[in-house]
Amino acid sequence: MDLQLSGKTAVVTGASRGIGLATVSALVAEGMRVVAAARTLTPELKATGARGVSVDLSTPEGPARLLARAEAEFGGLDLLVNNVGGGDGGAEQTGGFLSFTDEQWGAALDLNLLSAVRTTRAALPLLAAARGSVVNVSSNGARIPHVGPIPYTTAKAALTAFGKALAQELGPLGVRVNTVSPGAVRTAMWESADGYGAGLARDMGVEQDQLLAQLPASAGMVTGRFVLADEVAALIAQLASPLAGSTTGADHIVDGGAIKTV
Repeated sequence: MDLQLSGKTAVVTGASRGIGLATVSALVAEGMRVVAAARTLTPELKATGARGVSVDLSTPEGPARLLARAEAEFGGLDLLVNNVGGGDGGAEQTGGFLSFTDEQWGAALDLNLLSAVRTTRAALPLLAAARGSVVNVSSNGARIPHVGPIPYTTAKAALTAFGKALAQELGPLGVRVNTVSPGAVRTAMWESADGYGAGLARDMGVEQDQLLAQLPASAGMVTGRFVLADEVAALIAQLASPLAGSTTGADHIVDGGAIKTV
């Protein structure tokens, strides 16, 4: 199916790995001109052919510099993918509510919520001119916040609410806003020796490989496997398409059926 994205311009944040990298690759394959933002421009990101921009979106000036680059390079913007996030990846994230400091709470909210707020604010004039769209990458942890580090899942819940409110406000401007909420995606967060998966396995007293083998079933994922980053990226591309012109204000769960409620 032709998603009618060829020749359009996108900005993708958190683009160096995982869902962000897969999204850049998917949009480039659809013929989009992509500005890929990351703190570190990895060889894998450079290989996509996207225009990489090294930027820290947790700073007040970072988003404005990113969007200025997109306008200078391509003259406008049709799609913003707010993918940058984190705070759920370290092995030290499994200690529970009392283990998190004010600084950790602030960092989680800044990276997962306020970076999207700042970047969307900077992008809005260009998006309104193009009648473009925004896709925020949240987490199914926003709906089942006990399943991950509490600062991270709380911040993602705020991001999901942000997208819903923004869709209502920006609809009359012709700008659509949607949210994609993945479940467990098999990335470095789960696989690395010092990541969240390693810490969780340690706390449970099992080997990390055993945890990864058992996690989809224990999380209620009826597919029996982790979500693939490419699957999330494909949904983001579909939501960006003009063919989804009446889809806005929605939160799309991609979690292998882990969430059972209506």
